[in-house]
Amino acid sequence: MKTKMRALIIGASSGIGLRVALLLEQEGWSLTVAARRADVLRRTFPMATVLPLDVTAADAPEVLSAHLAEAGPIDLLFYAAGIGKQNPALEPLIESSTVETNALGFTRVIGVAFRHMAEHGGGHIAVISSVAGTKGLGQAPSYSATKAFQNTYIEALQQLSAMRHLGITLTDIRPGFVNTPLLSGDHYPMLMDADCVARSIVKALKRKPAVVTIDGRWRIVVALWRLLPHALWRKLKFVHS
Repeated sequence: MKTKMRALIIGASSGIGLRVALLLEQEGWSLTVAARRADVLRRTFPMATVLPLDVTAADAPEVLSAHLAEAGPIDLLFYAAGIGKQNPALEPLIESSTVETNALGFTRVIGVAFRHMAEHGGGHIAVISSVAGTKGLGQAPSYSATKAFQNTYIEALQQLSAMRHLGITLTDIRPGFVNTPLLSGDHYPMLMDADCVARSIVKALKRKPAVVTIDGRWRIVVALWRLLPHALWRKLKFVHS
């Protein structure tokens, strides 16, 4: 009898994480779903293991490590936790909380998963970053900066896995702007449907690419962004409230 593939979804209570978890469940994966709102997870995923987890909490690495030690090896760690908000006024709390979640929390949790997989023969780590990491966005400084951090960190871990022959595959998933609660209240161009994005992500998870940009329109946009010199980029008005 074929053993079910096992996935841990962090940030499964809403948005892309929720939708990807539902699709994987439909495909027969055995799931552990993690987020701060454990009550939401229990209602949505009655057959899954629920792990209350706040990636910004000081004990998050210990909570995740304890769970993995008890539950055993996983095939996939899917990381979809994160926050982001336009902040042209540079409100300090928005900037600091974004860094705390998208950089510090991200690093601690991914580190736990990476070390766990290194000890258990490998696995697949897939992270939702963003096309916003391509260039610094004046309307969302900490968001674009932390997404660039994630892009570089994942790339570094890809190299580290290869150097140490760990068998860990890492995928950096870079969606364009998606119509989820994360972006509510702000104006973004070319918003994509969250369900369509989730289906594209699940297809990509089967191929395990190093980097995937979703969708085709955004691949073109990102390519054009990279061609723009800094002197021109800093004069652009990209998005507005």
